[in-house]
Amino acid sequence: MPERLFFTDDDAANELLARDPMALLIGFLLDQQVTVQKAFSGPLAIRERVGTLDAGALAATDLEPVFRERPAIHRFPAAMAARVQELAADSPEALAEYQAAKRAYKRSLRDAAGR
Repeated sequence: MPERLFFTDDDAANELLARDPMALLIGFLLDQQVTVQKAFSGPLAIRERVGTLDAGALAATDLEPVFRERPAIHRFPAAMAARVQELAADSPEALAEYQAAKRAYKRSLRDAAGR
């Protein structure tokens, strides 16, 4: 697994994207009508403002003020806060699917290598 995914100019944001599947999912969700760098910097800003990217915590938090705090996390803070909250509420299933796909991919690489 890479140590960083280079979507932003911020090393901490890139590291978070590589380490935390929820951060990566949020980044992809935010990648609408803003630059890629802005979208994928969002998960780090959320974690800094809320204290966590835990799905349960995000689902239970009113994220609109978090998104509106300056600098705003997204161009459309109310709409994107609601979408991130919805993703967080649905994330146990989404993350389980992601983890299963990742395991299957790693198995296919091992099989292809003859291990």
